Amino acid sequence: MAFKIADSCVSCGACASECPVGAIKQGDTQFDIDASSCIDCGNCANVCPVGAISPEE
Repeated sequence: MAFKIADSCVSCGACASECPVGAIKQGDTQFDIDASSCIDCGNCANVCPVGAISPEE
């Protein structure tokens, strides 16, 4: 199960630098996680200052 970034993302970039596989990239309006690359480590969710990242259900 991959992680997802909610609309509450403030585009700070903290998550992208923590992703060990580079699955997080800046999108048009916020950062996005490539679900096919995500390894479900949770590093991104742990550093998100606004809690915008959660496991995809």
